[in-house]
Amino acid sequence: MTTTTSTTAAPTEAVATASTVATASTADAPALIRFRPTGLDTAPEVNALLERLGLGPFAPDGLTAFGGRNDNWAGTTTLGRQVFVKTVARAPDGSRPEIDRALAFEASAARLPAGSPLRTPEHLGTDRDSAVSAFRLLPGSRSGSEVALDGDFDEALCREAGRAVATLHTLGTAFGEDPDAASGPAIDTAEAPLPPMRWLRAFPWSEVQDRSMAQIAAWKLVQDDTEVVAALHRLRERERTAPHTPAHCDLRFDQFLVHDGQLYLCDWEEFRLADPARDVGAFVGEWLFQATYSVFAPTGEPTTAKDAVALGFDLSHEEIVERGAAGLRHHIPRIAAFWQGYTECRTPDPELAERAVGFAGWHLYDRLIATAQAHAVLNPVARAAAGIGRTLLLNPAGAVATLRLADLADLADLAVPHSAVPHPAVPHPADVPSGSPR
Repeated sequence: MTTTTSTTAAPTEAVATASTVATASTADAPALIRFRPTGLDTAPEVNALLERLGLGPFAPDGLTAFGGRNDNWAGTTTLGRQVFVKTVARAPDGSRPEIDRALAFEASAARLPAGSPLRTPEHLGTDRDSAVSAFRLLPGSRSGSEVALDGDFDEALCREAGRAVATLHTLGTAFGEDPDAASGPAIDTAEAPLPPMRWLRAFPWSEVQDRSMAQIAAWKLVQDDTEVVAALHRLRERERTAPHTPAHCDLRFDQFLVHDGQLYLCDWEEFRLADPARDVGAFVGEWLFQATYSVFAPTGEPTTAKDAVALGFDLSHEEIVERGAAGLRHHIPRIAAFWQGYTECRTPDPELAERAVGFAGWHLYDRLIATAQAHAVLNPVARAAAGIGRTLLLNPAGAVATLRLADLADLADLAVPHSAVPHPAVPHPADVPSGSPR
């Protein structure tokens, strides 16, 4: 059994990760929705790790969990330490690639200087055999998805996010070192799994039973659109020849947390050497997806994803156009602030922005597929996201100026003729100027 420990120089405390909106019951409770955790009697490896790290086992009172696909626990140990612990899945062959990728990040990030723009949770230790990792809990933190839905992910935070992501993309090379030379597990060089190219030809029958009807319909939007499929193949080819850097490769709002006004970036299970445009495009895509959801808020104000999904069916075409344009105008300056922060800390390669627009297009499809999991039919927000994603994938060069630097208030670059849309039910960006297989 192997236990590893690692700390980063940036933060002194770590945060629990979550992907849900939040409420806090007390001033010092985590500002995230809490869930009943899996019983520790069925996961003895959790307290075993904490005791080996000298933290003491979890005290049963107040033990909770946060949203996410992995089992996790958050609480105070018998020695008074506030800790967040999570497990990750093992591969079918018994290997632990997610743990190894996360440990590779921790080894690289250990060299970050104090005050680095990339703040990341303090890693207390990992039991690789059990695929369990411990971090210090930072009470009162807010998920980036909550912050965005509340309208508080402002331009200043976006600029900090850009600086953090750029610092990640220079990790190792900023110190004159080869990123692969860090101590600890080697950085993964395998191609990122999304988009899954073989799924563009056909949806595997083995996966059908685990997908909702809405998810299957979302995949049909992709598979039936030969132009989108061709664009995704082109994007993959460009990615293979692009300069690769250390990259997060699973960037979403819920991977950010805000504590005491500072931004943290979390969850490194997909960390690898990859095209940095993946991360830039994912951040852009998150704002475009957020803007699409805002179409379905009754007043155009921030709303929860749950409320947004329930709305939209009663909106007229004209209302969708009007609200979509307003939402996109509202969020474009935040994308610009992110890019400003990014370029302050790193000089991108000449084609990074264009590739990032393509990845933003894929991100919209990925998010609509993910959010369709709980639904029987695709709702208007999903189809609107597909229309915008299609435009970005088919003409990434035409959207670069609109989405990053020049003339950001002009949204006309994203418009394409209705005749180019093979899915009539999709509100297309020509009408809404703008701009995962999970």
